[in-house]
Amino acid sequence: GHQHFRPEIDRGALRKILLDSLTAETVVWDSHFVTMQAKGLGWALQFKNGTSAYADLVIAADGANSKIRPYITDIEPFYSGILMLEGNVYDAVNKIPQVHKLLAGGKIMAFGNKQDLLIGQKGNGEVGFYASFKAEEGWSKNSGIDYSDNAAVLAWFKQKYAEWDSLWYELFENASTPFIPRPIYCMPLDHNWEAQPNVTMLGDAAHVMPPFAGEGVNMAMLDALELSELLTSDNCANIHEAITIYETNMRKRASVIAKESLDNGERMHSENSLNTMVGFFSGH
Repeated sequence: GHQHFRPEIDRGALRKILLDSLTAETVVWDSHFVTMQAKGLGWALQFKNGTSAYADLVIAADGANSKIRPYITDIEPFYSGILMLEGNVYDAVNKIPQVHKLLAGGKIMAFGNKQDLLIGQKGNGEVGFYASFKAEEGWSKNSGIDYSDNAAVLAWFKQKYAEWDSLWYELFENASTPFIPRPIYCMPLDHNWEAQPNVTMLGDAAHVMPPFAGEGVNMAMLDALELSELLTSDNCANIHEAITIYETNMRKRASVIAKESLDNGERMHSENSLNTMVGFFSGH
């Protein structure tokens, strides 16, 4: 399809579709990864519940704070300078009627003076939102805000977003708690490492980036598709070759999207962000 065709689906719904496509017991729940050690040609994995397992191939799909990434590379993500304070409102039609009416089942992106509000309607009647702004990396711990207190977070919003309309207050008054501060990180655009024969990674574990290109889930699913195709291809002599080809292509692809996402983040959090973003979307 067209490069700007962006069909939407709730994360929960997508997750259910993917899980339902698997045979029973493919996913082993309650298995919090703790550590792994090289054993023979593979890995011995230890889990928090006291169980262990042996794998000839480990694929890290454990997200931005991957515990398996350090077994592959010592490269760490850098802080982008942007923090997103997340909130969710259940039964939005009754709890936030003004914002719900504005949303009309879609999304709102509100910009102003280096500060944003990003709001989205979900299929289950829930509304998720983010107050997104430039902040120091330690803001989450140093802000002094009680994230479990709606009144405290609302007081912060009124001070931080002082010029914004009171329309938005109902989001903070009715959100379930705690609010979640999310500092936004990105893997270096030129990151590289030597492929290993028995461990690799995909999705945010491999290329965490800001969400401002809207490509995170797409990238992870494409990673999984390409890796699976290479691992089962007759054109690869062995697993090591398959992983090497996959990781080389994945890093190139991810760097392009990460750069786009970083650039979009700067546009969205600039002093003249409203006019900048109107112009940006007008070109699409």
